[in-house]
Amino acid sequence: MKTPDLIEALVTSATPVRRLRPPLVRALFWLSMAAAVVTLLATAHGMRSDLAVKLHQSTFIASMIFALATAVLAAIAAFRLSLVDSPRVWILLPLPALALWVSTIGYGCLTDWVSIDVDGLRMAEAVKCFATLLLTSVPLSLAMLVMLRHAAMLRPFEVCAAGGLAVAATTSFALSLIHDLDATVMILIWNLGTASVIAGVASVSGRSAFLWIASRLPPGLPQSLQG
Repeated sequence: MKTPDLIEALVTSATPVRRLRPPLVRALFWLSMAAAVVTLLATAHGMRSDLAVKLHQSTFIASMIFALATAVLAAIAAFRLSLVDSPRVWILLPLPALALWVSTIGYGCLTDWVSIDVDGLRMAEAVKCFATLLLTSVPLSLAMLVMLRHAAMLRPFEVCAAGGLAVAATTSFALSLIHDLDATVMILIWNLGTASVIAGVASVSGRSAFLWIASRLPPGLPQSLQG
């Protein structure tokens, strides 16, 4: 086929392209899904038994606020980084909140050190925590992949790192809200460990996951899920 014929064929078969909604709007849509998931889990499981006591502890409140701030800022950064004309400096947006979140966990561990005894290692509670982790992180990770799937050839590492951090912070927030995790070792495992694993897996497998999702989804998705 000659070049002019090819151009004519492409022009003839071209379909209208809808502009993406602003990154902030799409981030808010994802955050609304995250809020719905956490609310459903809290309703089904119930709040932690000592929540009333915890709400009087400044360290716990600060940890929850900074975890939530990390999730919000990381989600915004992920959707900003998915645009080719956005500077890579957006990856730094959630770092201050992340640093404050980690510092509250570390401060709580230093000031309220408790050892893990026989009663502290509750297998049933650990299984419930793991179930909450999966029920929170899996649907939110899939939603993030769908909404950002076209970032595969742009910045898969940066987008997945920010998206994974948003999922991890949301998961940690849900765990702290629902489960009694007062032991220092458990705090470190479920909060920092969860964040590291989710963000790390998302960063390493970002390009392949994006390509797999993009190749299997139809183009006619709702605009809020277009990425």
